[in-house]
Formats: sequence, C-alpha cells, structure tokens
Amino acid sequence: MSPAEAASVRQSAKNGWLLSTPALLVLALAAAGPLLIVVWYSFLTANDTGNVIYTPSVEGWIGILYTFDIFEGGWVLADAHLTIFWRSVWLSLCTTALTFAVGFPTAWFIATRPPAKRAMWLFLITIPFWTNLLIRTFAINEVIRNEGILNSTLLWLGVINAPLQINYTEVAVLIGMTYVYLPLMVLPLFATIERFDMRLLEASYDLYASRWHTLRRVILPIVKPGIIAGSILVFVPSLGAYVTPRILGGGKNMMIGNFIELQFLQGKNWPLGAALSVTLLIIVMAALLIYVRVANREGPGHG
Repeated sequence: MSPAEAASVRQSAKNGWLLSTPALLVLALAAAGPLLIVVWYSFLTANDTGNVIYTPSVEGWIGILYTFDIFEGGWVLADAHLTIFWRSVWLSLCTTALTFAVGFPTAWFIATRPPAKRAMWLFLITIPFWTNLLIRTFAINEVIRNEGILNSTLLWLGVINAPLQINYTEVAVLIGMTYVYLPLMVLPLFATIERFDMRLLEASYDLYASRWHTLRRVILPIVKPGIIAGSILVFVPSLGAYVTPRILGGGKNMMIGNFIELQFLQGKNWPLGAALSVTLLIIVMAALLIYVRVANREGPGHG
C-alpha cells in the first residue's frame, strides 16, 4: 500500500469515528452513565431514610451473602438471600428447558409447513408480543387461579374434587414465564430449522438409523446454534423477571428482580439493591460470554 493510500485509509477511519461520536456520546450517557451510578451506589453507606450516605463502604456487597445479626452482633450467612438466588437460577433454567420442550416441536411444525402458510403460523406465535406483559400475566392468572378456567374445567370433568392450588407457587411462576418467553425460543429455532436440509433425514433413514438416533445425531447438532440462541434469549430475561413472579408467585416466591425492588423501596437499602443489580448484570454477562464462546466454537458452517 502506497503512503497516499495509507493516508486515505487513516482519514476515512478518522471520519468514521467523527461521524459516530454523537451516537457514542448518547450510548455513554444513556447506558454507561446510569450503570456507573449504580456501581458507585453499591460502594456507599445505607441511610435509614431511603437514600445513601456518601461514605465508602462494602456493606452492600457483604449483604449479598451475609446479614448482620443484631442479637449476636456479627455477620451471619443470609440463607434467605441464597434461597432467592437459587430459586431465580433454578426457575430460569426450568423455564428455558420447558420453553425448549414446547418450542422445538412448534418451530419444527412451522418450518415444515408450505412456505405460503409459514407467515400465518409465525403471526400467531408473535401475537402475544403485541400485548403488554402485565396483561399477559393476568391472563395466565385467570387460567390457573382456584376459580379459573383450568380448575373449573377439571372440576366439571370430574378429574378433581377440589381446586388445585397453583397460584402463588413456584409452579405458577414457571407456567407464567414459560408462556411469556415461549416466542423467544420458537423464533430462533424456526430460523435455524428453516435452513435445515431435509435430505439429511432421508440419508439417516437409508442408513437404518432410528428416529431417536436421527434426532440426537443429525437434527440437534445442526440446529444447536438456534437452541443456544433461544436458551439465552429465555434465560436472561427469566433471571431478572419481576412482573410475573410478583403477580403469580405472590410474596412467597420472590426472585432476584423482586428482591432488588424490595431493597430500593421497602428495605431502604440502596447500596445492597445496587450491589444485587450489579451481581445480576455479572451473571447475565457470564451467560452471554458462554453463548459467544459456544457459538464461535460451532463455526460459520453450522448456520
């Protein structure tokens, strides 16, 4: 490359950075700025009035795993906090698994329809996104509550003698989050399955492979990128879910999102709430990094 061409490339790069400066400033102020404030608050001292004292402290971070015992006068392991963390991760993993169990056959069904009819089925899948999350959660509540559609139908059929207590349980939260986040699993799976070469199935059957072996050795490895993408899209919002656990779980099945809200409002412990928020962000970033590493390992040849 001649000196003139090199100078032209450097000038083009410089112009590109100058053109993107306004967008970078907006991103820094709108995204990085609030995040830095939250990190800063996590290292301050809590105030009984619901604000903070601008004195450096790590009590907010210690409070994630430990709580101060006013009777013993020392820090003890916060069992309740660990239970909330475990419940959040466990329900998020179960939601991811359940949405995959329902979403994979759904995505396969849509992808194998005639091209003219796929748009209609995708339209039906995306309809819930047109409705507010709060309304969708109340709709599920109407289905599973004691006098709801599910219990009324089972009572009318004589399957049960008394209503099933589903509301305000972890099962209710799991059902609600599965319904809310199911489209996030179906769409990536559909995008991957749509490009699947169906001749591979014929080749597998010609080699006397069973349906189970075909699914495990042929289909799943090829659609693995869609499975990973859908799992991330479901797991990340499930981990920080607030509305669904609040309505369907009541106050007995709190998750990380509800716990953070509790610290900022009723608990009046902003440093702990900020530390929990940053911890949630770290967990999400770790999940995304795992996804990127696995996706890169798959290579471009897998879609």
